[in-house]
Amino acid sequence: MNTLLILLSLFFTPPAKSVYNYSFKTIDGKEIKLSKFKGKKILIVNTASKCGYTPQYKDLEKLHQQYGKNVVLIGFPAANFNNQELATNAEIKEFCTGNYKVTFLLSEKVSVKGSDINPLFAYLTAAENPDFKGDIGWNFEKFLINEKGQLVHRFRSAIEPLSGDITKNL
Repeated sequence: MNTLLILLSLFFTPPAKSVYNYSFKTIDGKEIKLSKFKGKKILIVNTASKCGYTPQYKDLEKLHQQYGKNVVLIGFPAANFNNQELATNAEIKEFCTGNYKVTFLLSEKVSVKGSDINPLFAYLTAAENPDFKGDIGWNFEKFLINEKGQLVHRFRSAIEPLSGDITKNL
């Protein structure tokens, strides 16, 4: 009977109600629970090192410096779009810190769509929000999470990190 209950719970687990149900590994391999950031806004960005939007790292770092007391910024490197991410976490970290002086949190390399999608991104792309839901279209999409861990805005890649669309919500 216990085996049956365990199997049923795997298939009928209620959906997460916030990002606080998830954790991630940093680019250095440290596990961080998103619940650590309760009471703060979180901006999650899927990033890539070899993309036309890669220069957004510069403004993401500026955003982190200017708004870091109010919002936690986390970059999630991914190679889902034309394999535009470097091969290893060490290469990604070196690229980001060397070229853009990135000091905000970076996760290990993840998948943001497809059969191997990271569970956090499965949640984010399915979560109700006032903007849109569904698969990520390209690198540097941005997900703004409120202080309660709920997705409140989603921004496409072309929206610059320091645009009023984003900063007015921080």
